[in-house]
Amino acid sequence: MDGIDSKIIRALQADGRLTNQELSEKVNLSPSPCHRRVRMLEASGIIDGYSARISHRALGMPIMAFITVRLASQKNSMTLFEEAVRRTEEITACYLMSGAQDYILQVFSISLDTYEQFVREKLSELPGIGGWETHFVFGEIKKGGLVPDPRLIK
Repeated sequence: MDGIDSKIIRALQADGRLTNQELSEKVNLSPSPCHRRVRMLEASGIIDGYSARISHRALGMPIMAFITVRLASQKNSMTLFEEAVRRTEEITACYLMSGAQDYILQVFSISLDTYEQFVREKLSELPGIGGWETHFVFGEIKKGGLVPDPRLIK
């Protein structure tokens, strides 16, 4: 990956809807080589998809929570837990963590009442859970930041 690839990645992270013509102008490259580079970045897995950023509040889901989860026992529980998480619509992200907690989940909800219903009917039924703690988001300070260029990290 060189400086031009880095410019392409940053431009697409900022606006994934750029046409190839617009992108090539932003990175000072003609359209054909720019298109080839984007395809190479996609094929290598550096670009692993495109999506729209959605406002959860405008969508009518103002409650965002992060839930830290500790499994009762990791042995045989991790796979079952992870499979169940993938099937649970309210859980939009799940990360395996180091430290005292095993996972952190991101959840959106319409209200505290629907969040309580989610906890009672879905979260508490996930296999292997030994305990959890909810952290409600009051404000977003930085959202959807760009993945930094590894060449600039020292």
